[in-house]
Order: sequence, then C-alpha cells, then structure tokens
Amino acid sequence: MKRIFLYITVLFVALTGCINDIHAQYDQYTGQSNNFIHTGMPILQIAPDAISGALGDAGAAYEPNAYSAHWNNAKLAFAPKDLSISTTYTPWLRKLDSEMNFLYLGAYKTINKRSAVGASLTYFTLGKIEHTDETGQSLGEFRPNEYAVDVTYAMKLSDNLALGATARFIHDDLTQGLEVEQQTTKSANGLAADVGLYYQYDVDRNQQIAAALTLSNLGSKLSYSDDDTENEFLPANLRLGGRYSYEIDDYNKINVLLDLNKLLVPTPPVMLDDSTYIGYYSDYTDYRQTSSVMGAFLSFNDAPGGLKEELREISLSLGTEYIYREVFAVRIGYFYEHKTKGARQYLTAGIGIRYNRMNFDLSYLVPTTKFSTNPLANTVRISLTFNIDKK
Repeated sequence: MKRIFLYITVLFVALTGCINDIHAQYDQYTGQSNNFIHTGMPILQIAPDAISGALGDAGAAYEPNAYSAHWNNAKLAFAPKDLSISTTYTPWLRKLDSEMNFLYLGAYKTINKRSAVGASLTYFTLGKIEHTDETGQSLGEFRPNEYAVDVTYAMKLSDNLALGATARFIHDDLTQGLEVEQQTTKSANGLAADVGLYYQYDVDRNQQIAAALTLSNLGSKLSYSDDDTENEFLPANLRLGGRYSYEIDDYNKINVLLDLNKLLVPTPPVMLDDSTYIGYYSDYTDYRQTSSVMGAFLSFNDAPGGLKEELREISLSLGTEYIYREVFAVRIGYFYEHKTKGARQYLTAGIGIRYNRMNFDLSYLVPTTKFSTNPLANTVRISLTFNIDKK
C-alpha cells in the first residue's frame, strides 16, 4: 500500500508540474493583460466543505454526500444515507481580518430509491467594521454579512443518470444603508437557480466512473443602490467534473477527480491609453447594463483578448483521495486560476475520519503564488457530518 500511495503522489505532482509548465509557455507566447471578472456575492463560489476543500475544490463528480447540493445537486438522487446533516466552519482571510468567518449548514433526506430533497444555508460575515466620513469622523460600527438559503430536489432519470434543481434566495448587506460617494446604499436581495446532471457507471466490481455538469447561480442581478447602472452580476458559472474510483481490495480505495469551471459572466472591456475601449462592450456603462441572461450567453465570446483570454477564464481543480476501510481518508489537491483572472493558485491537503454515524473532515490550503502576503494562506476548513440510515 505504501508503494501504491507513493505512485499516486508522484503522478499528482507530475501532472501539476506539467500544467504549470504549459501555462508558463502559453503566457510567454501570448503576453499578459489583467482583466478580472467582478461579481456580487462571491461567497457563492467558496467551497463549503473540507472534503472538496482538500481536493483542490474539485467536487462536481465526488461521491454523493451532504454537500452535493453545492457542487452538483443531481447527486442527491444517489445519496447513500436516509438522512444527513452537515456543517462547516471556515476562518476566512484571516490575513486581512481576524473576524471574517464562513459558515455552512446543509442537509438532505431521501424520499425513495429514486429521489431526494435537500436544503442549505450559506452565511458569511466580515466582522466588525468602523465607517468614517471624509474628515475621519466615526459614523459608527456595523457588521456586514451575506447569506443564501437553498432548497433542492433531485431525481434519477435512469439507474445511472440523475437531474437536480435548486432554488436560492440571496441577501447581501454590505453597507447597511450608509451613504457612499453621495449615494444612499441598500441591502441587495436576489433569486437564483442551479441545474445539474450527474452520471455514474460501474465499469466492473472494482471500478466506477462519474461525470457531472452544473449550471449554478443563474438569476437576477444584485442592486445595492437606486442606480441601475451599478448593479452587480451574480457569480453564474458552468462546472464540468469527472471522477475515477478504484477499489484495490475490500479495505483500500482511490478516487481521482478533475473539475473545470468557467464564470458565465461578461468580461469587462479594457480601456486603452487614449480612453477608448476594446472588447464586446463600448464602455463600462454598456457592460453593466447587460442582463444576466444575455451576459451568460455572451460570456463565451466577449473577452477583449479573444479566444486566448476566454481560455484563461477556465479554472482547474485536481484532487486525489485515498480511503482505508471507509474509516480514514487522506486527500491532496491543486487549484489553478490564471494570474490575469484572479491568480488563485494553491495546493490543498486534508484528512477525513468516519466513526459510527459521525464524519470529521479537515482541510488546509497553501498558496503557490509568489505574493509576499497571500490572504488565502493557511486557510483551514472544519466539517462535521451526522448520518442516519434506515438500517
């Protein structure tokens, strides 16, 4: 077993090196131009669990569990337990603020052998913030927060294929009505939906493959003021995932996962030195007034840099998991995002322990970018899951 695990580790490191080398050569040939895509409610993209958090944020085709509603809601139709309740605590961006926290609470309940329902709450707080006016006088303290509430239904279309749908209510209160740049702000509310497809197939007694497709956060734009030109896009995205599972024997199992993710959000135009814009949109006003539906369709062909910039907007998640007797798991992962599109690049690792009805999972994040102080450094996720089976 030591030799097998060593082979997996070497293969993982080799794949990671190849990916970095390919991107490095590509950047040297095409050149660089930072053009980040900004959205409202970015917490909707944060991995809510320590399992996928340890697998480089790869989770679309991971085995069905209590966090499936986030990664691919269709997986709930294959849920292994009758009832499961889970929660995750993440001290978020502690390099920036010691009071930032990310909390997730989710559950699912199987209806029968072919369908299940789920619900979840995602909550994020920025801690205590003091606002001041232009002269430095205090305007008081408040605690900005964001949350989303989901309800999910999933059903099997066949013995191997499932479809899932999620309805989501979103509340974002970042300014609590303060006046910003002589404009009164307000909390933003919105509605969104997810649609997912999940397929799994037993190749033989020891091997299983799975594939997943998820369209998430499709919904209304967020308005933080009465100025419609300042509305923010939701982080709508397309996620494709795959998994290969191999049971070595009755005690040892390996999972290998790969996710590709692309925001279905318009790419902002780029302003040149002569104050003209290049890209699909004539200026930022034109860009912001695009509807979320139209923006999702245009997001595949609106980048100012053309195809090479569109390819840079695809992030990659790669993860490997070793499980011993369904009791103990060791996980490693890698996440890559192009440096002109956010530069989130990090290695992840974690463990999982299952005892009776309880699961405990822990993940740790190590940035690989060369920032002097990376806010993602040392991010820890802690997840607890309680399972109930009819048996």
